Amino acid sequence: MTHFPPLGLTARFATALGLFAALTAPLQASTDDWPRGHYPLPEEGDLVGEVYTIVTEEEDTLIDIGHEHGIGYEEMIRANPDISIWAPFEGTEVVIPGRFILPEGPRDGLVVNVAEMRLYYYPPTEEGETPRVETYPIAVGRMDWKTPLGETRITEKVKDPAWYPPKSIIQEHAAEGRTLPSVVPPGPDNPMGRFKMRLGIPGYLIHGTNRPEGVGMRVTHGCIRMLPEDIETLFPRLPVGTQVKLINETLKLGWSDGVLHVQAYPYLDEEDGTSIQRITEALSQVDTATSGLEYPVDYARLREVVEVPRGMPTPLEVNEPEPVPETLYDRLELIATEPSLNDEATQES
Repeated sequence: MTHFPPLGLTARFATALGLFAALTAPLQASTDDWPRGHYPLPEEGDLVGEVYTIVTEEEDTLIDIGHEHGIGYEEMIRANPDISIWAPFEGTEVVIPGRFILPEGPRDGLVVNVAEMRLYYYPPTEEGETPRVETYPIAVGRMDWKTPLGETRITEKVKDPAWYPPKSIIQEHAAEGRTLPSVVPPGPDNPMGRFKMRLGIPGYLIHGTNRPEGVGMRVTHGCIRMLPEDIETLFPRLPVGTQVKLINETLKLGWSDGVLHVQAYPYLDEEDGTSIQRITEALSQVDTATSGLEYPVDYARLREVVEVPRGMPTPLEVNEPEPVPETLYDRLELIATEPSLNDEATQES
């Protein structure tokens, strides 16, 4: 997919004409009336949504607040590191990290970003409708039960499914001293919730849950778990055959109003990426995104985002660029974050 660079004068004029035409055309239903997590696809750019704050009320938890606003557990923790997850004080200001860079690639079907623990759906649109994207928090496989990557499709849909635990999960429960029946009927004790959609990858599903507090965490046996209300709205609109792309995109780049943004997530537990590797990969992606452009990249901010990934889009434009061109030192400073082997040997000798 081609990201959108800063607009030139001609493009800005054309955009203004397009906006005027849109304003004088017959009005569609306002996007303000769309459900949470539904956004119009940007015509020029890659970002949707916004970061905003709310004030807690008595008995609120960060998990409840997150679910109300379509945000998962880890997303809320990263955005509010100094606030108690279970008992924030009444009147506390809480950040809702509701702005997202759309994943790389075609904008159609379902896209599941495992690193982000988030699902994106690009529904088909009729003529005259506003193209949109819907995004939902999900739970994914834990370290020893990874969610697979690749392209597949929905092959089966079942409402109020029974659960037939595979032998491996029955054995896992037995090793922990717990007994798991061979069949769990539909109902409140069924961990798949009220809806399941089977993927073309054998053994893997998109399904609901009877434990919504785990959405936004790595807690599943590899399946993709959604909030009950989210899968309920998606289930009737996803036909068998819907394309599903499963990716692991720990760093996303995108343009908005001519400004390059970065959004970073922690590596998955089983990955051994170092800070130097992350920064090197980030530099390569930024170089590709700004190739051929005289764009003043804020490399210090890029380093901060990569070293402490908080999962919120961050602009990479220097507010007041220096009158001198970028030097080699600027880039070397980025990757000089860890001691070399020679340095360690010198210290030990």
